[in-house]
Formats: sequence, C-alpha cells, structure tokens
Amino acid sequence: MMSEKQQFENNWDREYLITMKVLKAYPEGQQNWKPHEKSKSAIELAWTIAAEEKTFVDGMISGKIDFSKSPKVPATFKEALAGIEKFHAESSKKFKNIDEEELNKTMKFMVAKNKMMDVRKMDLMYGLLMDEVHHRGQFSVYVRMAGGKVPSIYGPSADEPWTEALTA
Repeated sequence: MMSEKQQFENNWDREYLITMKVLKAYPEGQQNWKPHEKSKSAIELAWTIAAEEKTFVDGMISGKIDFSKSPKVPATFKEALAGIEKFHAESSKKFKNIDEEELNKTMKFMVAKNKMMDVRKMDLMYGLLMDEVHHRGQFSVYVRMAGGKVPSIYGPSADEPWTEALTA
C-alpha cells in the first residue's frame, strides 16, 4: 500500500508537469500583460507558483512559513520558467527527505487576517498543491486572452484535442 506521502509526491509531480505545459504555452513577449489593473502580470502569476513551493517547503523545514522571504520575480519569462523548474526540483528533493512522522506534526499557519492556527504539515502541502492548480487555471485564461493556445489539461481544449494522457 502506498503511503500518504508517496501519494502526494505522485500527485505533485503529475500536476507540476501539467502546470509547466500550461506555462510554456504562454505567448512570447507578453510577460507584463494582465487582464485587469488589479490582476498580477503574467510573469508575476507564473512566479507565484515557484515562490510558493519554495516558501512552503522551506517553511515546513524551518517551522515558520515566511512569505517576506519569497524569491523576487525575475526579469524575463524565460528566467521565470527556468526558476520554476529549479525551485520545483529543489523543493521536491527537500520534501522527499522529510519523514512521515514530521509531516504529521502541526505548525502555526495564518488561516485568516491576524489568525494563526495549528495545521498539519502534510495538509499544508495539499493546500500548496491545490493553490498551484488554482493559479494554473488562472494562467490558462491568461494564455487564451494573450492570444496563445491553451493546451489540454485534464481533457481536450479548444486548441488541443485529446493527446496522450498527462504529458508535458
């Protein structure tokens, strides 16, 4: 039987490949585009995925998730993609080295404005994964609105009919 940690790792790896497929579909030269003045630019939204992975995993190890230490947005989208790949590889390796007993411990995490709560570390990782999927969905809309072609994600898109399942 597969452990909860291994199930998470499998899901995280699969979702990462899909996320990279969507990010790589973004049209060149449009990194500063955003759909609304309150929205993040494309490069800022893409970078959110990398920064959150690094911040969450490093925070679980140190015992405190500190968003003020998140890595800054790079200058170009190409650098952002390289950074996302680098941070995911590093974060994934660090996560693999955390034992299951540690993942079942709790730590303080902000759950509302000025409200901290004890949250199980493994649940924080699932929250991170769901947030990545959320930002990927946002980003797929950016791809379409910036004139790109939206790849298939869990099924066909208007631009990409069924392809081999879950390929990057």
